[in-house]
Amino acid sequence: AVVSAQWLADAIQNKLVGPKLRVLDGSWYLPKTKRVAREEFQQKHIPGASFFDIDECSDKSSPYDHMLPTASDFSRYVSDLGVGNDTHVVVYDTSDFGSYTAPRLWWMFRVFGHSSVSVLDGGFKNWVADGHPVTSDYTKPDKTDFQASLNQTWVKSYEDVLQNIKTKQVQVVDSRSAGRFRGTEPEPREDVLPGHFPETINIPFTSFLDSSGRHHSPENLTKLFQESGVDLEKPLWASCGSGVTACHVILAA
Repeated sequence: AVVSAQWLADAIQNKLVGPKLRVLDGSWYLPKTKRVAREEFQQKHIPGASFFDIDECSDKSSPYDHMLPTASDFSRYVSDLGVGNDTHVVVYDTSDFGSYTAPRLWWMFRVFGHSSVSVLDGGFKNWVADGHPVTSDYTKPDKTDFQASLNQTWVKSYEDVLQNIKTKQVQVVDSRSAGRFRGTEPEPREDVLPGHFPETINIPFTSFLDSSGRHHSPENLTKLFQESGVDLEKPLWASCGSGVTACHVILAA
């Protein structure tokens, strides 16, 4: 589920980016950061990459941020990015964390039935730090005909969560910061109450990354889950503020 910067650099140097390999920049930022991901992409990105806008590829009828689009809308969106059903997709973002929104793209492809998708370990931050090339050039890929199929078991409803609070059948991990989880830090969205729903385990998404922003080894991730009281042999759901960093939990598990 993760590829190294060197692996991707070699693929780009060998001119493998095309119908069989696509690179997507899935950066997104809260408005308060004053960062505009699409503008940053236009200034510099990994050669051959296209920009994936999680707000654009979403359910526009929902009052909530970047909820999942329909399978047909997802199919149209990624087809325009040159992604086919036999394409290996590598996703990354430009956050200072090393990885922030990229796991959300990884999860979206997985939930729509596409398993050939990987996260760039360390993201754009480490790509640049390692001395790999960047560019402002962009050539729109040729359109494909991606066919998505939603795996509904990977998406849970408000009613599902309410029922699980009563039955305690499924472990739920909240990937927000400890302060937001405890309600001691304000939520970035003014209409969201502080705290968390009952019976939830807090593992901040940054816990899955090392100090450089790269992903911890599988052994360290297993230890992290165990120390947090999560049994990976049992069902697991993930939660966060708007469905972005929760995907770190699923990627790590």
